[in-house]
Amino acid sequence: MTRLTRAESQAKTRAVLISTARDLFLADGYAQTSLERVAESAGFSKGAVYSNFKSKKELSLEVLDLIHTSKFAEVAELLSAPGSIEDRLDQFQAWAEKTLGDVGWTMLEFELFVTARDDEELRAALVSALGIVRGMVVGLLESTTASIGVTLPMPVEDAASSLLSLGIGLGIQRAMDPSISARLVTDGLRTLLNYAEAVQALA
Repeated sequence: MTRLTRAESQAKTRAVLISTARDLFLADGYAQTSLERVAESAGFSKGAVYSNFKSKKELSLEVLDLIHTSKFAEVAELLSAPGSIEDRLDQFQAWAEKTLGDVGWTMLEFELFVTARDDEELRAALVSALGIVRGMVVGLLESTTASIGVTLPMPVEDAASSLLSLGIGLGIQRAMDPSISARLVTDGLRTLLNYAEAVQALA
């Protein structure tokens, strides 16, 4: 078996710590999860955690990035799948019903937002993370509209902000009341695409 280099070993340790922290944060929340517990659950010493992350705050931001990246990869796969746009929107709707309002994910983000109220550094980091997420939504909109040959009749950044705001707000509501349908997000995307097609047909 090939021996890992020091850099490869450190990267593997870092990935395991982030994955373990994600599971603990989602299950028990940010405040209730200590770095000591992350280290123990991952099978490492506390020193191994501090050699990779200077604080729990930094680790939590890596966890959010992992969650955002994996979730948007799921959506990108659904919206780029073969079939009609309605078929893809149906797949997206099923994903939204299962995912938007996930208690662990939603409450972790909400807990970090509350913590950032008195932490300027964390607030700035979360604003940056939100900007990255908005960029992901922009990319999804651009690839989806290109696949059906339409152009949105509004700046794609504005459309992305609208859908993201709808998704965040709906997610918080669904974390409290899962009976609320996630269809509003799917219908919002469908309305944008249908309007784009209608405007293009009149041009």
